[in-house]
Amino acid sequence: MVGAASAAATTSSTSGTSSVSASTTTLTPEQALSTVSVTSVTVDPQEFFPYEQGTITVQVTNSGTQEVAFKDADILNSNVYLTDEIHNPYQSMIYLGPGNTMTFTFHVVAKPPAGIYYPLFTLASRDAGSIDYPIEVQIDSTPVQEVISQKPDNFAINNTDTVNLTITNPRVGAISNVIITPQASGVGISPLQSFIASIPGGSSVNVPFAITPYQAGNISFSIQYSNGQNTQNPHSDTVVLPLTIGSSKTAASTVVNDLALTVLDGAYQLTGDVTNTGITDANGMVVSLGAPATPVEPYSSYAVGSLTSNDFSSFTLTFTSPDLSAIPIKTTWKDGNGNTLSNVQTFDLRSLASSGTAGTRSGSGGSGTLGGTGAASAAGAGGAYRGGGGGGLFSFGGSRGGGLSSFYPVIIGMIVVIAAIILYVKRKWILAKFRKQ
Repeated sequence: MVGAASAAATTSSTSGTSSVSASTTTLTPEQALSTVSVTSVTVDPQEFFPYEQGTITVQVTNSGTQEVAFKDADILNSNVYLTDEIHNPYQSMIYLGPGNTMTFTFHVVAKPPAGIYYPLFTLASRDAGSIDYPIEVQIDSTPVQEVISQKPDNFAINNTDTVNLTITNPRVGAISNVIITPQASGVGISPLQSFIASIPGGSSVNVPFAITPYQAGNISFSIQYSNGQNTQNPHSDTVVLPLTIGSSKTAASTVVNDLALTVLDGAYQLTGDVTNTGITDANGMVVSLGAPATPVEPYSSYAVGSLTSNDFSSFTLTFTSPDLSAIPIKTTWKDGNGNTLSNVQTFDLRSLASSGTAGTRSGSGGSGTLGGTGAASAAGAGGAYRGGGGGGLFSFGGSRGGGLSSFYPVIIGMIVVIAAIILYVKRKWILAKFRKQ
C-alpha cells in the first residue's frame, strides 16, 4: 500500500520579514518499493532445446528519490531453473540508489516437456514486500534441418560441379556462429570451410561448394552452430553426400552430321554441321580430326565458339589421309565450371568419295583425283593444296558440295546477255511490227 506523505513547516517573523523552511519528504518502505520496476528482460536462447542451458537477464530500475535495499533475487520454476541453485550470486544485500539500474543474470536449464513456461523472477526488499515478474520461456525440440538441395545426377572424374548445402531454421529464435566443414578423401573441395554469422528463425541459407572428385567416395559435411548467442552450448549435425561417378545428364553433347567431302589439289576438304544436343551450353568449342587423318592448312581445326543448347554450326576441315574408312572427328569444349569435355565420332568417308560428292581440280602442273577408295593423288606443281570452296561439276570453281547448281548464276547471266543481243539486233523489225498494229 502507498501511504500519504507527511510534511512539516515552521514560520517565523522578525522586523517585518518572514522565512519559510520546508522539511524533506520521507517515503515509507512500501512507497519506495513502488518506484522500483523491471525495465528489461532478455532470454537467450529465445527458444530452448530440452535440457539446454541458457541465460535470463533482468534489469531493475529505481525511478524514485530514495535508496531501496534488496536481497534474495531468484528464478522460480520447476521446468526452468538455475544451473546451480546453491551458489545463487544474488543472495547478499543489494542497495539500489535513486535513478540507478541493477542487472541480474541467471544461468538456467530448460527441462522437458516442450511448451511455454513462465518462471517467476522475484526480488525481495529488506523493509517491505518483493518484486515478482513472470518471464516467458519457450522449450521446443524441433531440429535445424540440413540437406543437399542441389547436386548433379552423376559426378565425373576430374570435373568440377557445384553442390548446394541448404540449412533451414524452422525454430522461433535464430541460430548463430554456423560453421560448415566438408571432409573427404580423394576429392577437391572449395571452400574448405564456410561461416554464417546468423540464420534467423523461419529462414534458410544456401551454402555452395565446388566439388572435383578424383575417385569415388563420400563427402561428410559437419555443421556446428549455437542456439541463440550462447556459444557455451554448441550443437552439431552431419550430412553425407555420396559421389556417384558417371556421365552427366545435363552436360552439353555434340552430334556431327551433314558431311560433304571434296578434293582440292591432293588434299581433302570436309564440311559438315555440329549440333549441341545437351541441356547446357558448350563454350569455346573446337572441331578437329584424329589419325589416320593429318590436318593441313587452312582448316587444320575449326573454332566454333560458344554453342548453346539445341543450336548448331557449320565447320570446314582440310586434311590428307591414306585411308578414309575410319576418320575420327573430335569436338572439344568447356562447361560452365571451366571443365574441358570432348566427344569423338568416327566416320567412313569412302561412300562420300565414291558417290561423286567429291570432285577433281586441275593444277598448273598436273591434276588431283579422288578415287573410289578415297585415296587422293596429285602430280606436278598443282599437287599442293591451295584451298577453295569445293570441286565443281566441270572441275573449275564451285562451292560446298559442287554440282551444276554452282553455275546457275552464270547460266542465268548468259541467258540475259543473249536475250539482250537478240532484242538489239531485231529492234527495227520489232518496232515495225508495233507500227503496223
